[in-house]
Parts: sequence; structure tokens; C-alpha cells
Amino acid sequence: MSDEANQYSASSIQVLKGLEAVRKRPGMYIGSTGPQGLHHLVYEVVDNSIDEAMAGFCKNITVALERDDICRVEDDGRGIPVEMHPTEHVSALELVLTRLHAGGKFDKSNYKVSGGLHGVGVSCVNALSVWMEAFVHKDGKKYEQKYAEGKPKTKVECIGDTDRHGTVIRWKADSSIFKETTTYNFDELAKRLRELAFLNPGISIIFRDERLENVKEVVFKFDGGIKHFASFLNEGKNVVPDEPVYINGENNGVQMEIAMQYNDGYNENIYAYVNDINTKEGGTHLDGFKIALTVTLNRFLETREKLQKKLEIKDKKSKDSSKKDDKKINYEKLSGEDVRSGLTAVISIKVPEPQFEGQTKTKLGNTEVKEYVNTLVKEKLTLWCEQNPKITDMILEKAVNEASARIAARRAKENIRKKTGLDFGLPAKLADCSLKDPEKCEVYIVEGDSAGGSAKKGRDSKTQAILPLWGKMLNVEKSRIDKVMNNEKLEPVIASLGTGIGEDFDITKLRYHKIIIMADADVDGSHIRTLLLTFFFRYMPQVIEDGYVYLAMPPLFKVQYGKKIKYVYDEDEKASAIAEFGVPSEKLTVQRYKGLGEMDGTQLWETTMDPAHRKMMKVTIPDAVAADQIFSTCMGEAVEPRRKFIEENAVYANLDV
Repeated sequence: MSDEANQYSASSIQVLKGLEAVRKRPGMYIGSTGPQGLHHLVYEVVDNSIDEAMAGFCKNITVALERDDICRVEDDGRGIPVEMHPTEHVSALELVLTRLHAGGKFDKSNYKVSGGLHGVGVSCVNALSVWMEAFVHKDGKKYEQKYAEGKPKTKVECIGDTDRHGTVIRWKADSSIFKETTTYNFDELAKRLRELAFLNPGISIIFRDERLENVKEVVFKFDGGIKHFASFLNEGKNVVPDEPVYINGENNGVQMEIAMQYNDGYNENIYAYVNDINTKEGGTHLDGFKIALTVTLNRFLETREKLQKKLEIKDKKSKDSSKKDDKKINYEKLSGEDVRSGLTAVISIKVPEPQFEGQTKTKLGNTEVKEYVNTLVKEKLTLWCEQNPKITDMILEKAVNEASARIAARRAKENIRKKTGLDFGLPAKLADCSLKDPEKCEVYIVEGDSAGGSAKKGRDSKTQAILPLWGKMLNVEKSRIDKVMNNEKLEPVIASLGTGIGEDFDITKLRYHKIIIMADADVDGSHIRTLLLTFFFRYMPQVIEDGYVYLAMPPLFKVQYGKKIKYVYDEDEKASAIAEFGVPSEKLTVQRYKGLGEMDGTQLWETTMDPAHRKMMKVTIPDAVAADQIFSTCMGEAVEPRRKFIEENAVYANLDV
């Protein structure tokens, strides 16, 4: 190594000025430079408009996706100030859009609460854009400034008169930063905008896709707030009570709103927000709610002897004793998981000085908020339960039944551990791969023993494991966890993946980083895929969220002329293949595959399992709320919502019968 390369002196230290740091390390500010980071740009700009709405100065927000990957956000708030800053001697507009940690959120006289807290949001969007334009309508005048890569290209100029008020921000994301894509996903953005409309009742958010020939426009406006949100989440389900329980209050400037309602399912569905930010990793507000709910319902169970008997712990002492005091039932208390079974809840907290973990704000850390929420929920929920004893009994009975199922599941887990312990090995039907590195390993969950046999013959035994499934699989949407764990079809799946399910789930124990569902391309195969996806979504959602679940795409046809063979995946590809051969159709052999079992090991490898040539679809959940509703509708017991869903979407179905 040369002496020059070894030099490390004061001149080696770089100072990144202005927004250079954002362009150099964008992930530190927006989380990633993939699609998630790209959409985060929109959220940062919209959050500023929402802050104006929370402060009472904005009623309408428009988000528009223009052609050429341009985004525009408009609001009718007060408009970003444009006058000269008293100490920085530049326009306040330029200051906000070109300097980190510059904004109106630090002074609580402007915004008591806000989502944009660190003063880096809109300036980051500017830094990560090829160009940005800002238009401010204020005091009867319209002002404009233009930027490139975060640097001002023009001064703040008055360009005319206006009868409007508010701010318009328009930008084009930099493809040299967002290398994967600069194209916005309409559904992904719609999910967040819908949330914001629920969390800010009375605010109208207009979302337009101007990239289409016929412009698509959706208006989100919900006067019912989070009560409406909870009802929306439970749409199509049988619920208790009919209207969500609504709890609200304030403590030391922290405003708290909670809406909760039970459905007849078994899945917990809680959405927690702080200053309109979705705290996906929870935090102290969520902890406070969970503790209060468990304590309160256990307190009411103390007066329900009939329900206590369902959870009675039998022991010799209680049987032998004849004392009156010993007539008190010794029963197992409800756990947090028991009382949250089938619960849908929306928690919205407004905190003047929230402490988040990082700029992306996914977890709240304020310790005092836990006690505020805990105290409020205990007080208000106790009062509600006292005023609604019959509904309280229904909720308690559901929780007690879940506790009974939990106890049965505990025994089932013990059985599984015995069956899958080191001495007993993995499921007998699993043909495991020889490598043990999860990143290099994949498991094919295959429909039927016949296809499983072909897959075993054709696979790469170093990296590919095969788990055949047979018979009718359990619909977990209609089943309790003990039934799931004891099910002979799902037990091998749980054991093979190694993560456990429910509260025991641990993603770090996943044995394969590709879980590939391989089923026939017919109605039965589609049903099996749906049942498996329902299971993963309900009991192992993180394997989908982290991108580990795939759908194999076996070919539908084999087109052959002599020794030349082409495998194709639909009717259009078949027609193209026939044309490419350039011979009369009667000289071609066209085989339609009715099922995977018709292929031998070599064919299955060449078409569906060879990483160099196979086609697969990664399963993703861009909108968890919509996915939850679809699974509940299609796989649940309520017939009317399913009939309605099928009628509305039948035009998109392509069934092979």
C-alpha cells in the first residue's frame, strides 16, 4: 500500500454542507431508497398539510400523481411564510425547504402537536428530488420558488394575485437515488391517505391518479373519526357491541382517543398512531392500552362464577377441603392474548413532545404516556362495562373460550415439541435439503403426493426441500389456535418452518428464506393456495411481510416440434410459441398440463424449480387492512358479504373448470 493511501490527516475529514448529507446517506432520513422510501417522500409532505389541519387551519388536501413520476401535494392552510427570516436573512420558505431542522414545529405556539417533528421532512424531499417547485398562496398574493437537488434555482418571487390560501409542493424524485423505482403505487399511498382521513375527522383528502387516460379520483372524508375506522376494519363481520366502544381523554396535554370492537374471529387487529403517525412497532401507548384491557376484564371476571368454572384449576386440596372459604374457585386468569382475541382497536394519541425511535417514527418511547393511557382505559372501560353488563358478559365469554383454547393449545404445543424435538426429527413427509443456511434454502409446499414425488426427483437436494400436502386443509379463518396446532395438515408446515406460531412465533428460527407454494393451476390448486396464504397471514404474517413467501408458476402448456420444446404459461404465450415454430399446427404437439403430477422430475425442474429459468410471484401485503377484509370476507362464515364480494369482482375471475 502506498504512503499516499496511508495518509489520514485533517484534510481527510469531509464536511457535508446543506442537504449534501441527505443525498449522501438518504437511508438515515427516510428509511430506505426502495419503494418504501420513495413513498415516504409523499408522507413527509402530506404530514405538513395534516399538521395544518390538526392546528385548525386546513380542511382540504389534494395529492396528485402526475405523469413522468411527478407528485403534487396541495392544501388550503395558512401557506408557508415567505417573508425574510429575522436572523437567517433568507425567505422563510427557502429556509424550510433547504435547511435541515428548520420548521415551525419546534415552537408550540404554532403547532401544539405535529407529525413532522424533526424539521427534516420537506427539506429531505427537496434534497432527494431532481427538482422541486413550491407555490404559496398567502395574503392575496401567489409566490413561487424552484429548486434542483435541494438547492434554490430562483429567488422567492411574487408571480401574481390569488384568492386562495395554502401551499402547493410539486417534485420529481431522483432516479439516481431511488434506483429501484421512481413510480408511485396508487394503492400503497391510498392506504396511508385513508388512515389520515380517519384520524382527522372532517378533513377531506382528495387523491388523484392523473397518469391515467381517465383520471382516477378518490375522496377520503370520515366525520366519524376512529369510531368509523374501527367499523370499517370490521366491515362484513359479526361484531360486539354494534357500535365501537369510544374512549377519550386528556392528561398533561396528551390527547387520547381509542375505539374498540370485537368480532367473531380470533385475530387481534390493533392500529396505534401518535400524532397521526402509524407506530407499527407499537410503544408505550400500546403497552398502556394492553395492560389496562387485561386488568379490567380480569376484574370483571372476578364476579362471574359461572365463567370462572370453565377455567377452574382442579387440585386435591380443593377437593378434600370442606371449609366455606375454600369454596372460592381457583381459576386461571385471562392473558393478554385471551382478551385481545377478535379485538379490533384504533388508538390515536396526540403528544406535544413525543420521543420516537428514529426519523421514520415507528415506536413511541415516552414512558409517561403508558400510565396516561393505562389510567384512562381502566377508568372509562370500567364505567362502560358497568353500564353494559350483558355485552360485557359476551366479551368475557369470548375471552374465557379463548383461554380454554389456549390451555388446549399449550398441550398441543407440548405434543409438537415432543414430535419435533431433536430425538424425533422433522416431519416424516419432509424431504429436507442438505444445507442448513436459511438464506440459501427453500421449501416447496406441494399439492399431493404425486407432485411431491416428482418434485423430490427433480429438485436440487442441497438447497431445495419438499413438503407434500394431501387431503383437505383446515380453513384457519374459522378455527381456534388449538385446532390449528392439532391439525394434521398444518402441523407438518409449522414443524418444518421452525418458527412456531402465535405468541411463540420467532422469525429468527425460520429454516428457509423461500417458502414456495406449488399447486395445480386449477380451482382446487387455487383453493389450496388461498388456504395456505390465509394460514400465513393469520398466524405467521411476518413471513409475508419480510418477503419469504412465493407462489410457483408451473406452465400450462408444452408446445413441441420434433426435439424442440417450449413451455408456456397462458393462451397468449401458446399462440406466440406456435407462430414462432413457423410450421403447420398439425405438425406440432401441444400438451395441456392438468396438474403437476403429469410432469416427471426433469420437466418439473426445467419449468418450475430451476432458479435460472423458473417463474415465481412474491406474495406481498401492500395494504394490510384491505387484505384482512378480503380474507375475512372470502374465508369467513358470513355468507352475504362473500356473495356481495363475488358479485362485485366476478368480472375479474378466470376459473379453469
